[in-house]
Amino acid sequence: MSRLFAACWFVWCGALLGSAHAVAADVLRVGVYYFPGWKPGQKESAYEVPWDLIKPFPEREPLLGWYEEDAPGVMTQQLAWMKGHGIDYVVFDWLWGAENRPYLAHGVNAYLTAENRHGVDFAILWANHTDYVFSREQFEALFRFWAQRYFFRPDYLKVDGKPVVFLFSAQVLVRNAARIGLTPKALMDMADVAARAVGLPGVAVVGGIGGNAEAGFDYSANSGFAGFSAYNFHGPATRSYAPGRHISHSYTELDSAYRDHWTWMLAHASGLYVVPMSSGWDKRPWGGSKDPLHDNSRSNLAEFRLHLHAARKTMTENITRTRGLGVICCWNEFGEGSFIEPTRVGGFSYLEQVRAVFGGE
Repeated sequence: MSRLFAACWFVWCGALLGSAHAVAADVLRVGVYYFPGWKPGQKESAYEVPWDLIKPFPEREPLLGWYEEDAPGVMTQQLAWMKGHGIDYVVFDWLWGAENRPYLAHGVNAYLTAENRHGVDFAILWANHTDYVFSREQFEALFRFWAQRYFFRPDYLKVDGKPVVFLFSAQVLVRNAARIGLTPKALMDMADVAARAVGLPGVAVVGGIGGNAEAGFDYSANSGFAGFSAYNFHGPATRSYAPGRHISHSYTELDSAYRDHWTWMLAHASGLYVVPMSSGWDKRPWGGSKDPLHDNSRSNLAEFRLHLHAARKTMTENITRTRGLGVICCWNEFGEGSFIEPTRVGGFSYLEQVRAVFGGE
């Protein structure tokens, strides 16, 4: 039977049993964002030798050591760990330059050439948060590149046969489209043309939303986006923690912010909603947050597990909207303190929470 029919069947069974956990684990698909920022000397990388800033924080040293993403065996091992702990797909941060070529693509390239991908699918997150305005021709080149390089692959994440592209900032894309006289819907139509050229029915672009809910932003089906999600949140959608404070000072507050966003987006946005999750935030290696207390927002294991349970409940109780999809920030954002990759100090403790809630091999 189809995945959608199966999802509805399991939700109906869950209602009879009075538990969201009656939804079968194979209906749910959990992804993780992957930051390809650990290879020295990369154009568009924030730091020339990025690990040097992490080394003063020894609790963040990966179990694999101070690796480069495309070093032999690194990606194969990471994918094996993901699959063994309930992670179904990996979303690679990805940049597109004015010269019509990608940057920081060594992570996804390592995936494509890995000896064994262990059944973990992949997708890309276009990190489009830039002031640069792309032209129509550059967009067309971008969409063709995606289609010809990634979309046709059977291991690319798809919904209803359409490859899913995560977008860091929906707002930035809307502004860019307006500056070149196009609507976001027109851009999505251009992407669909590139996808159909390789035999696919179109593209599902998932717009990234951040910060407070924007009353003037079009979250409807007319927006052109197939749905919405987020890379990360720092505060709630609809309220403040205190007068003038919209940013978390603890993981408890950050968790409440995510739950607030889930509720708001499900009530006000149309289409697919990929439920975002986070292991926390602590940006001290990258110089710290503007509000230093925000860096207290890294979770402990118990907090993270409760957060995952809440996300799972949201995914299953809204299965027709979420299609059973969720995504965690992040695998290896060691500079921002959002990571679940095994470390020398913490071992597999964060991945074990994912497996406990979402299952694994």
